[in-house]
Amino acid sequence: SVKIIGTINEQPSTSKISIAVSLLKNTSRFEWFLEKATELGVAEIIPLLCARTEKAAFKTERLKGILVSAMLQSQQCWLPVLREPVKFAHLVESASQPQRFIAHCEEGEPKKNLSAVQFSHSPVIVLIGPEGDFTSEEIALALQKQFDPVRLGNTRLRTETAGVVAATLLCLV
Repeated sequence: SVKIIGTINEQPSTSKISIAVSLLKNTSRFEWFLEKATELGVAEIIPLLCARTEKAAFKTERLKGILVSAMLQSQQCWLPVLREPVKFAHLVESASQPQRFIAHCEEGEPKKNLSAVQFSHSPVIVLIGPEGDFTSEEIALALQKQFDPVRLGNTRLRTETAGVVAATLLCLV
C-alpha cells in the first residue's frame, strides 16, 4: 500500500532545446549521445539523415528505453521527444525555432563560438553533422534558411561528442 504524503509540481524548462544529430553507423555511440542529452535536459532529439550519414538501424523502442533510463537516473521530470529520422533538407526547410544553429567544420564564413551566443530562452535548434561533416550543399541550404554557423570549440569533435557539447552549452545557460 502507498500513502501520498506530499506532491511537488515541476514545470518544464522555459527554453526548448532541440538537437538534430546525424545517425551514426556505430549505434552504441548514438545511444551514448541520447543518454547524455537526456541527462542534460534536452527537450527534443531529431536523428538526421545527411548525405554522408552511414545509416544504422533505428530501433525506436530500444532508444526510448535508453531515454527513460537516463531520465530516471538523472532525476529529470520530462522525457525528451525522440523524433523519427528525418532527411536534412526536410528538417532545414521546416524548422520553426527562432534560434537556429549549424555546427560544421568547413572553413570560409565566420562562425561564432556557441558558448558566446546570447540566448533568448526561446526555442533553439542545433544541427550536428555526420562523421565527415555536412556537405557544402547542406551547409549552404542551412545558411539560406537562416541557420547561424557556430563552432563548438577549438578541436574537431566526433558527432556524438559534438552533440553533447552543444547540449551542455545550451542547457547550462
